Amino acid sequence: MTADLLTTTIRPYAWGSTTALAELTGRRPTGAPEAELWMGAHPGAPARIDRGRGSEALDAVIARDPRHELGDRVAERFGARLPFLLKLLAADHALSVQVHPTAARAKAGYAAEEAAGIPLDAPHRIYRDRHHKPELICALGDFEALCGFRDPRATAALWQRLALPVLDPWIEQLRTAPADQALRTVLTAALADDRARGERAAAELPAALAALASGDDADAATWAAYRDAARDYPGDPGILAAMLLNHVRLGPGQALYLDAGVPHAYLRGLGVEIMAGSDNVLRCGLTPKHVDTAALAAVVDFRPTAPQHVPAVPTGPGELEFLTPAEEFSLSRIEIGEPLEIADDGPQILLCVRGTARIDDGPTLVPGRSAYLPAAGGPVRLDGDATLFRAKVPQPR
Repeated sequence: MTADLLTTTIRPYAWGSTTALAELTGRRPTGAPEAELWMGAHPGAPARIDRGRGSEALDAVIARDPRHELGDRVAERFGARLPFLLKLLAADHALSVQVHPTAARAKAGYAAEEAAGIPLDAPHRIYRDRHHKPELICALGDFEALCGFRDPRATAALWQRLALPVLDPWIEQLRTAPADQALRTVLTAALADDRARGERAAAELPAALAALASGDDADAATWAAYRDAARDYPGDPGILAAMLLNHVRLGPGQALYLDAGVPHAYLRGLGVEIMAGSDNVLRCGLTPKHVDTAALAAVVDFRPTAPQHVPAVPTGPGELEFLTPAEEFSLSRIEIGEPLEIADDGPQILLCVRGTARIDDGPTLVPGRSAYLPAAGGPVRLDGDATLFRAKVPQPR
């Protein structure tokens, strides 16, 4: 067998869309939020395959024979685990503002929490594995996000237009202090050190944001994004963290890369997301989940950063790859109009988002369906009329 059809799991997080995944797959919406469809071997929701022995979790299949499934190169580098996780992400509401640790901090943080005896499923547990979590999102339609700190002086000018006296001390910090100091001070003050002010600001912001979003302000789209996030999480001072970040809009086929330390939040839209296989997330707000401000401040990169848009470059017939520095994953988009062959010495996952694709004499993929290709499977032939996304482990650079 050169490819295994994946049986996947949809995660019903409250911020998920009630229609996007159903529309992509051509089924009737359930009425419940459907946020993420996971394709991979992450223990949180591993996909399942059936090779004639009954349904098995993909992580267990890989652990049983990692050399066969992953190939020598990937198994030697990452051990007996698939190093990436592929997802379809569908957001109708803002996700939490969040940041991911570096590999070194993840390893140290995991060891410290293990030594402290904090259960892996404890609500206040931060590091649930030893790995970092760089990620890439590629939009399938119009997509909005927040990503990276805006220059604090630009943020000061933006916030000044809200005309809210409660923000004046922070506006002065953003205008006059060194950039990293100003951003650290305002973020930690809003979430912890001066949380009472943060909560007052969160209560007053919705009306001011709504007025600017509905007017002829040049930044109306940005104001609308912040207004909607404030509505999604009323009274949450994390809205101040969100308003320190750049507002990003992606069109179909455009991609954004998020590295360690860069705060971000996805707001609206449907996209293909790929990441290193980790569940380490530190949250800055817009969430009912645990926020540890001290741990957060140790991880966040407080330098202003422009959003890291990722170009797609041709790498083969009908294939465009989104180039990132990540060692764990590579994502490309394949347009099939005539038969073509793909090969790699590591594991791969193919996801269909349009049309119908046939894989050798194995499974046929339609939108929302995916297949796992073990390293030992060899080259495969793709045929049909379809758009696929291909996840794999890149060659060492």
